[in-house]
Parts: sequence; C-alpha cells; structure tokens
Amino acid sequence: MLSPKRTKFRKPHRGRLRGVATRGNTVVFGDYGLQALEPIWLTSRQIEATRRTITRYVKRVGKLWIRVFPDKSISKKPPETRMGAGKGAPDHSVAVIKPGHMLFEMAGVPQDVAYQAMKKASYKLPIKTKFVSKMEV
Repeated sequence: MLSPKRTKFRKPHRGRLRGVATRGNTVVFGDYGLQALEPIWLTSRQIEATRRTITRYVKRVGKLWIRVFPDKSISKKPPETRMGAGKGAPDHSVAVIKPGHMLFEMAGVPQDVAYQAMKKASYKLPIKTKFVSKMEV
C-alpha cells in the first residue's frame, strides 16, 4: 500500500475540506479519468482496492495512472485510553481529496472497457465519482 517514506512533520493538523480542487482536476496523462465529486480523506487501503479492481477488469492491458497519494498521516489513540496525555501515534495515511480532483487515469483501452472498469472501481470508493474523457475536456 502507498505511504510516504518520510515526512517533515509526524503529526500534521487535521485541516478542513472546503472548496473545490483547483489543481489536478483535468485529464492529463491518459484518455479517461475518474473524478471525485465530494470531499474526503482517501485512505491508502481504498486507493489500493480501487487500483486492483481496475487492473483486474482490464486484464492488465493499457496504462493506469494513480493521481492521488496519501501524504497526510492520521494519528489515533489506543482503545480505552483516558482523555489528555497528548496526541496519539501516527496510525495510517490519507490523501486529501476535494471535489473535482482526478483520482485515476487510463489509456490504451476502448472507451466502453474504460467506463466499465471505472464504474466497478467507483464501488470501492465511499464518495460519488464521475467518468470523464479527454475529448469532453
């Protein structure tokens, strides 16, 4: 699964999920893409499950680009721990996704195959997504 090799700070602030994506919101590398329509913290497990679904559906034909990377570490306190005593240890990593952000891109497959692969992949994600092609943009 994806995770950063090293970070500048171990425990970043939570931040807010406001606004829309101004960068990474167009199809750049491939011909077709899967675009997020809602804000979310996307975990590395969700990204990996989605990637595996796409590659298995297209039988490893064509090329797939993952446009998101989980670079924000989320801390978690142990179960049954009292309040206080500082922030918990880093538990897992997430990618901060805003509406309009391109999650995955594909090339080298027909449009109907790409559409079905992205549709199956969208079931693995807890947000609404949209299939977009380079021709539309």
